[in-house]
Order: sequence, then C-alpha cells, then structure tokens
Amino acid sequence: MRLHLTASAPARMVLIGGLLGLLIPASAAADEELVVKQSDHLDYSLELEPHLLVAIGGPFGKDNPIGPGVRATIPILPDGFLKRVNDSVGIGFGADFVSLGHGESVVAIPVVMQWNFWLSTHWTVFGEPGIDFATGSGHHGNALDPIIAVGGRYHFTRLLSLTLRGGYPGVSVGASFFF
Repeated sequence: MRLHLTASAPARMVLIGGLLGLLIPASAAADEELVVKQSDHLDYSLELEPHLLVAIGGPFGKDNPIGPGVRATIPILPDGFLKRVNDSVGIGFGADFVSLGHGESVVAIPVVMQWNFWLSTHWTVFGEPGIDFATGSGHHGNALDPIIAVGGRYHFTRLLSLTLRGGYPGVSVGASFFF
C-alpha cells in the first residue's frame, strides 16, 4: 500500500500540530529551568513519602506482590556534589511491607543515598543506590540485597509532590511531603 499525499495533507498536518500545541498547559511554558542554578531549590529538613510498592525481586520473590511502604529522606548535602548544577544529596530510610500469601510476609528496611537533580520548579529526578535489609517468615528469612533505583517527582506545590521510583527490588508510586 502506498500513501499519496495531496497538497492539502501537509496543511492538515500543520493544523493538527497546532491544535496539539494548544493542549500543552500554559504552566509548562512558565516552568523555570533550575538545573544550572546551584542551591535554587526547595529548602527542607525532611521528606516523608508514603507509597505503594510493586515488588519485582530480591527478598520479595518473583510473584510481584504489592504492599504499602514509607520512606523518609534527610538532606545531608543541600548543594550536592556538582558545582554549578542544582543538585542535593540525602540519606533515605524506611520500611516496605509485603504479604507473600500462605502466611508468609516480608518487611524490608531500605537505606539509600538519594541524589536529587532539581530540573525546574515542578520537576525533580533522582538516583538511589543502597541496601535493603529484609526479614520475613517462611523460606525467605533474613536477607541483605542491593538497591538501585531512579525516580522522579512532579511538585504540585512546594510541600507536596507525586513521586515515582523504579529499579531493583521494586517499583513504587507515592506522595512526598516536605517539611
């Protein structure tokens, strides 16, 4: 099958593109880029993040169980590692609770370094290397597993954001509250 473009087809494509451009919120255009402005980010002493975890491995097994969790992050380097880049570093710790069925459950205690990059007034991305101490009933017992994750936040306000994290040993979605 061959596609024949008429003279009006490019005009229709421009019209469709223009209409799609109108759907982009005005706030996105007004969102100030901050990644190159050192220290021009939210000043907070604690981030508290309740979340829902979908486990994909490690101490949770391979059945992709789902459970609640919470993470707290305390900033330790407000200006991060890189000069002239708007980054910050924190220590994160928390707990994830997952029921594996048949009376078995796992409680995982993650401890991570969270390296944040403040891209704009509304967007933050981060990386998290760390370790996960898990204790559980049944054959899972106690385990120490690596954590490697990346994530992002959409900041609705200065004190509230939607947080999405993905990596090993799970994927989570939650809300971050900044104090």
